[in-house]
Amino acid sequence: MEIKAIVVDNSEDLKEKLTTILKNMDGVTVCGSFDDAVAAMQYIEENPVDLVFSDVVMPEISGITLASSIYSLPNHPEVVLLSGIPGFSLEAWKIRAFGFIVKPYTTAQIRQMVKTYQKARREGILDRDIVFTE
Repeated sequence: MEIKAIVVDNSEDLKEKLTTILKNMDGVTVCGSFDDAVAAMQYIEENPVDLVFSDVVMPEISGITLASSIYSLPNHPEVVLLSGIPGFSLEAWKIRAFGFIVKPYTTAQIRQMVKTYQKARREGILDRDIVFTE
């Protein structure tokens, strides 16, 4: 099962780190990485995407706002939000994001989130229940 993913983060270093982690995973294709939510949303509207990894704190449009916009689309991808501020997990829960990972994240956490998504998709249970990792 191939997963098409994108990464959204205004930090170049973190964007590259996450992109590299995902590219090194079997069954995951990174279709793009974006510095801002506007460019990411445009890509999502024009291309099939399964999973979006997005930073929460970004200039202009936050990852929370991006996720809300994504979830308003028909056949939307799932969103995993990433933040160094654990309090944002409540906001992720409110919009029913697929997952929330506290920064600094590890490769193991990203791998586990992808495995959780694969399992949910395989079992047909993508009901947008939030998944937390520590």
